[in-house]
Amino acid sequence: MESGDKKYYKIREVAEITGLPLSTLRFWEQKFTIIRPRRNERGTRFYTASDIEKIKMVHFLVKEKRLKLEAAQEQLKHNHDGVSRHAAAVDRLKAIRKELVAMLDALNRLR
Repeated sequence: MESGDKKYYKIREVAEITGLPLSTLRFWEQKFTIIRPRRNERGTRFYTASDIEKIKMVHFLVKEKRLKLEAAQEQLKHNHDGVSRHAAAVDRLKAIRKELVAMLDALNRLR
């Protein structure tokens, strides 16, 4: 499932899309002011595609670049567009790599 298929996503769907544990999503929501899912009267979180992109940006900074939370917050504050472009490029490259590995596996099975 990719973000963009529908308007709102529950936290379990976001965890599936991003590959992150629910606890990490909740923790990052507390630490990063850019992650603000809507909530209904029962407290259920509803994320937009924009929220998911912001989570992917935080993931890129914290997990890929291995920045501490404070440094990641500074990057998002002072270079939001640059981080967004870089995180999107990394996502595209990972998708391309996955396709190439699948093609290589298919070729190897033909031998």
